[in-house]
Amino acid sequence: MMADGSSEGAAGLVPGADTGRALRNAFGRFATGVTLVTAKGPAGPMGITANSFASVSLDPALLLWSPAKASRRFAVFHDAPAFAVHVLGAAQADLCRRFASVGDDWAGLDFALNAAGVPLLPGCLARFECRTTARHDAGDHVIIIGLIERFDLAEGAPLVFSAGRYGGFAAD
Repeated sequence: MMADGSSEGAAGLVPGADTGRALRNAFGRFATGVTLVTAKGPAGPMGITANSFASVSLDPALLLWSPAKASRRFAVFHDAPAFAVHVLGAAQADLCRRFASVGDDWAGLDFALNAAGVPLLPGCLARFECRTTARHDAGDHVIIIGLIERFDLAEGAPLVFSAGRYGGFAAD
């Protein structure tokens, strides 16, 4: 076992307390896009960086994302009747980092509120405005399903997260 809890080239590890870091490292081998999820909180706009995001269905138009129950912002997103998912571009790593640790720091940001009071940020590769339709308990996370009511898309390079680091996408 390596110092970071991973096991280089190991096979057949069993998830548990002593292999938690290795499991996290294994998940980190899968490069994901980065999103910023926003909602109307009781004290104002709230945001959280998330890479647990996926399309679910085109008809009806559904997506999912999964906030961690341990997050200080969990209750806001769990209880939100509506939210928006912003797919971040390669030049938006600062925005990603800003909302990875603090969800209510909107100072100096250009944003608008939709009819449901959900904050919408400009300049993202895609944005999905959703109504929450289901919540499913999933261990230390909850899976939130959203019905997409509106969406926007733009051209650009995505912000990518892999092995605990942010980067870009290199085309062949």
